[in-house]
Amino acid sequence: MVSIARKNLFEDIPRFLVAQAGIMFAVSLVTIQTGILQGFSRSTTLLINQSNADIWVVSQDFVNLDLTSSLLLKQANDAADIEGVQIAEPVVTSPARWRILGEELTSVRLYGFLPQSQLFVPGETEADTINKLNNSYTAIVEQSNLDSLHLQHQKRQPTINDLPVQVVGTTRNAQSIVSGAFVFTSLQTAQTYIKRGLSPSINCQLQNGELNCQTLYQTEDSEETPTAPSPEPLSSSDPIHYILIKAEPDTNLDPLKQQLEETLSGTQAYTREEIGIKVRTYWKQRTGIGFILGLGAVVGVIVGVVIVGQILYSSVSDHLKEFGTLKAMGASNRMIYGIIVEQALYMAILGYLPGIFLC
Repeated sequence: MVSIARKNLFEDIPRFLVAQAGIMFAVSLVTIQTGILQGFSRSTTLLINQSNADIWVVSQDFVNLDLTSSLLLKQANDAADIEGVQIAEPVVTSPARWRILGEELTSVRLYGFLPQSQLFVPGETEADTINKLNNSYTAIVEQSNLDSLHLQHQKRQPTINDLPVQVVGTTRNAQSIVSGAFVFTSLQTAQTYIKRGLSPSINCQLQNGELNCQTLYQTEDSEETPTAPSPEPLSSSDPIHYILIKAEPDTNLDPLKQQLEETLSGTQAYTREEIGIKVRTYWKQRTGIGFILGLGAVVGVIVGVVIVGQILYSSVSDHLKEFGTLKAMGASNRMIYGIIVEQALYMAILGYLPGIFLC
């Protein structure tokens, strides 16, 4: 049976090679699309997965890490007093404007945390680098973003929201594909950058007896380093976005989550696994990205099935007389089907392995 299947399959080598090329393309398409989809969804939760927190406390309006309402720093202090909580640490995030004089404006995603944090992990970086964030206006950037932030060969000092920033180190494996370039600073420095934002001014003119006013947002581009005010001390009314919780050993997380939600109004508590699933589900199901990448994988499967089916159909059609002879000699339907299945297995294996190797 094996020899008959092999003979039928390899009888027309050019057609067989064309079929294998099609299968290799289909396998490559499926593998690449699913790989991109998994890598994309994984990147959206890198900061969650790398954290040492048992529970993430977020606003009830939480959608994903980049889209959520703010909490108060006071709530992080209140969370630390709840029974069963060992550590409670605040994290703040905000979009910001990164600028180097002479270069185009860049949008970044700012993350502020306590440099002595035990729960928030800003990617793969050294502890000495994180300790440098205790100095005002210092930051760590994702290594993969050095080009987009114009830091490779740039000697001019960058600014965030028109305040100076000194890059004291880099990190790896923290960047999300869907977000702006990540910039990590201390909580105090981040609050200063966020409060700075755009500086509005009102320009009013009297025209034809009517007072016309316009709100102008101005930034200064000068050769001088912008003056940096001393960061204000943290206040209980300062906005934050996440409270990372480390539970006491042997603490049941479900009752602790309920207690956190009851004590901290307007919040929801998720375990690290739960919030990771929520974020990945949002990007896969509520945006077009997951649909497009998934559709590419489905198309690859369809292409592979069509090619294999067409080649098998042609092979069987070309050898109907031989199959008829086998039936006349007493061959069972099972034997005939076995020959066809054997041909399909040969095509699958010989097309799959090179396709995976190329990926």
